[in-house]
Amino acid sequence: MDIGLIVAFIALGTIVGFLAGLLGIGGGLVMVPVLTSLFIWQGIPQEQVVHLALGTSMASIVITSISSMRAHHKKGGVLWPVVRLIAPGIVTGAFLATFLASVLSSASLGIFFACFLVYASAQMFLNIKPKPSRNLPGTPGLFAAGSVIGSISALVSIGGGTLTVPYLSWHNVDVKKAIGTSAAIGLPISVAGSIGYLVNGLSADLQIDYVFGFIYLPGVVLISMMSYFTAPVGAHVAHRLPVPVLKKVFAVLLLGLAIKMISSVI
Repeated sequence: MDIGLIVAFIALGTIVGFLAGLLGIGGGLVMVPVLTSLFIWQGIPQEQVVHLALGTSMASIVITSISSMRAHHKKGGVLWPVVRLIAPGIVTGAFLATFLASVLSSASLGIFFACFLVYASAQMFLNIKPKPSRNLPGTPGLFAAGSVIGSISALVSIGGGTLTVPYLSWHNVDVKKAIGTSAAIGLPISVAGSIGYLVNGLSADLQIDYVFGFIYLPGVVLISMMSYFTAPVGAHVAHRLPVPVLKKVFAVLLLGLAIKMISSVI
């Protein structure tokens, strides 16, 4: 594997791990556009490049989410009863969404992802927060909510924080506990999504070394190796720095990544 690609994966893992802990995101918002560019640079066929970026990103989030979850758990920030009730819907939605992703073109997936980046950017920059107005629903309601969150998260390869945190806040959950719970929910999303991208990618037969389904194993290993150590650092810094200011800066970055994503696939 090219030394430049190795360095890129290590740098990417360092950044996404820190952001996962700092902002409660799984890192896919950054990983997918960057991985798409890296895979195009490596000469991977255009029609499969976004699928491979999504699968590799989702598999990388598994370790990142474990590390971030542990860091938030130590601070008492995870509502485990909520995680247990919403997880079945999360797993169902995330796994089934990968079947839809497998039949969509790279251009369609890229455009959908770019639109989601614009949504996430606006949410962060404007600090949009739903007004707490109700309590969390029962098991059927959480299953339905989990299915929607899991489906969209798998399609754009994120840990779900961009959707889960507003949803929990809307139901009167404290924002820090919403972020911590979102970090824990990222694990079933990433595991179910990874299995789905692995299974659905087998029929694509990409004929690329170290690729299993839609997952590029060296990328997963290098990104995960770094993000595991930097996610706790981000979680620690989140309690010391003005996160709202950092989110505005990150929102601008997301807009740039959306433009980059569109230019890569069209």
